[in-house]
Amino acid sequence: MDRKEKILELIQQGYDNVKALSQYFGVSLMTIYRDVRELEREGKIVRKHGELRLRTEEELKEEKKDVCAYCTKAVDRRLEFIYYLKNRKIKACCAHCGLLLYKDIKEDEVEACMTWDFITGNPISCYSAWYVVGSSALPCCSPSAIAFANREDAEKFAKGYGGAVMDFEKAVEGIRDLMKRGQRVGIDIKT
Repeated sequence: MDRKEKILELIQQGYDNVKALSQYFGVSLMTIYRDVRELEREGKIVRKHGELRLRTEEELKEEKKDVCAYCTKAVDRRLEFIYYLKNRKIKACCAHCGLLLYKDIKEDEVEACMTWDFITGNPISCYSAWYVVGSSALPCCSPSAIAFANREDAEKFAKGYGGAVMDFEKAVEGIRDLMKRGQRVGIDIKT
């Protein structure tokens, strides 16, 4: 059994701080800190105010629910895109992934679709939103697709950051088209 596995076992037995683990193994605090940081990154433990504890099953289940159904990134509530189906919901991390998911979902199963206005943070229907597709702003996935409650805000945003303003149907096609052929990149090479 390697040290990280033994640390998990010891935390379960009540060793709840780095100092106690360091003494148990007879190694430096820095050595244990490195192991603890790796276990935190792996999502196996939580370190709060110097105390260590194992992640609960509920925390692990909740974390799995909040990943994008398209790209598997963590979902940021400010950008999330949610399809409410008859018996479940499907979350995407941003409008980019939400628009790409649309063709994979049976239209007759969708009862509602919601996202958030990029400026106000208010909830809006995905179907009535306006999207800026392909702007230089990249709040999440690329090429970007950013949702707005009204066309005027989308147009103002596009003036500053580029991209095309589209309704839902055109945005679905636009983002798919950009993903198929890629986004153009301007390169200025001076010799």
